Order: sequence, then C-alpha cells, then structure tokens
Amino acid sequence: MKVEKHCPGSVDGKIDESLKEEILKLKKEKGAVIMAHYYQREEIQDLADYIGDSLALAQIAATLDAPMVVMCGVHFMGETVKIISPEKKVLIPDSEAGCSLADSCPDDRFAKFVAEHPDHTVISYVNTSAGVKALTDVLVTSGNALKIVSTFPADEKIIFGPDRNLGAYINNETGRQMLLWDGACHVHEKFSLEKILKMKADHPEAKILVHPECKQPLHVVADKVGSTAALLKYAMDCDADTFIVATESGILHEMRKKCPGKKFLAAPPEEPGCACNECGYMKLNTLEKLRDCLRDEAPEVIVDSEVAAKARRPIERMLELS
Repeated sequence: MKVEKHCPGSVDGKIDESLKEEILKLKKEKGAVIMAHYYQREEIQDLADYIGDSLALAQIAATLDAPMVVMCGVHFMGETVKIISPEKKVLIPDSEAGCSLADSCPDDRFAKFVAEHPDHTVISYVNTSAGVKALTDVLVTSGNALKIVSTFPADEKIIFGPDRNLGAYINNETGRQMLLWDGACHVHEKFSLEKILKMKADHPEAKILVHPECKQPLHVVADKVGSTAALLKYAMDCDADTFIVATESGILHEMRKKCPGKKFLAAPPEEPGCACNECGYMKLNTLEKLRDCLRDEAPEVIVDSEVAAKARRPIERMLELS
C-alpha cells in the first residue's frame, strides 16, 4: 500500500492553516470530539482532542458527553468505540482504513476454529472485528494481555487470537501452551533483527523498545517489550537518551514531544528502501478526509446491534479483570 508522506492540502510538508481552521470550526459546530491513535499522521495527532492506543480511546469516548466521535485510526477502533458507546455517532475519515491483523482473522473462519475446540476459553486481542469479538470470552490489549491471561488457571485450555507473536510472547512468559490463531500485523512482522543489532552497534547506549506483535527474536534483544503506551512510559521514565523503537513509527512523534531531550530511532524493516515501519492503513487518514468526514458526517461506523451486544460482554470482562 502506498504511504503518502505529506497530508494532501499541504505545501512542501507545511500544513494549510485554513484547512486546520475549517476542521476546528466544523468540530465545534457538530459538537464532535476528534480522537487519534499514536500511529496517525503527525498533523492529525496534533489536532486531536485525545491521542492514545485503541482501548484507551474507546474508554475515553465512553465518558464523553459529545454526540459525535471521529476516530482517526483504523476501522476496528471505530467499531470498538461504537460497541462501548452505541448512542454516539462514530465516524472514521477513510472507510478503507482497515487492519492487516484484523483481516487475518475473518469471523467465519474463526467461528469454525472455535467450534472445533469447544472446551477452550477464547481470548482475543482487541485488534479484531466486531464479529470476532462476539465469538470471544474475554478481550485483551497488548498492555494487559499478560496480566489477564495470568488470571486463568495454569491448565486452562485457551484459544488466543489473532496475533501469533503476541500469543507466543505470552506463552513464553507464562509457560502456557495456548492454541494460537495464525495471524499477524504486516508492520510488526517486517522489522529486521540484523539491522536492529547493527543500529545498536552504532548506538551502544541505546535502549531497544519492542512491541509484542513483533517476532520472538526481537523480544529477546529488547530492553522493554510492551504496548505503545508502555513503550512511551518507559522512554519517559528511563535515564537513557537514545532509543531504537520497533513499532509503527507514528509513535515517535509523541515520544519526541514527551521527551524533547532524547533521540528516537525508527527500527528498520527487512526490505531495503521501503516504508514498511509505517502502517499504510493508518496513513490513509488525512486532514482533508478529516474535514470531509466532519462536514458530511460520513463514513459512519455501524455495528449490528446483536453483534454489538455479544461483543460488549468480552470488553466488559476485560475491564473487570484488568
């Protein structure tokens, strides 16, 4: 997928201020709240009312009085907000902003897999469609997955989906043998261990930060394995001044804002010359699409009410356990 380096409506990388003013005016007129994931374009993060990971944004949305939420992220994030806050109108700037990880676990195939293992508890990552959530006993995020899985008895039979790397990380940390769905994120799969170690040799003082969606060899060399929020907190609290960051490079913007005296290096992908450490789906959202979304109140995220009711239960269970 092509990744646009600058937002349409910009000149030489500088944002059209009139476009930003138009967005803010529409936001006020509509009584809307703009939320942005850490992986969004910098200009969208800077304009958002709230930034964070997917679950934190959904939880915040549930506490707001605003009748309209614009989720600048990918489609499953908009669905999660809609499931938690069905009374709100939830919009997403680009309906094509999907997720390779969620797409790797179609709900019909996952339903068959679950039916083949009726004695297993189903634990799913929040990076899934509403249909998969509806088939799940409890949801987890990258930040609370280890804690929640650890609340179950050691001999509990568990299906974990859809991310095989996060599941393998939990298995390694807990000694469990969860049955893993064979899915993965196209960004986190492509980081190069060899190039990261070369970068570390060039910057021996650097700390290596790794998202658990990355492959297991990266977990081994990491100074910190954690969610985007956990990696951000580690960088803020750590005395080191240089960090090699193996997750989608959009998080570097917030890291640099929160830690202005520190250096953050994007971990390189295996393929030379590609922007594989950027999620093309996340970057589909632009300021122009955000403006159009607010103006037209579309695309709107709709979740079938029966599916939403089933999907809400594992979300509530997660909140109880975490």
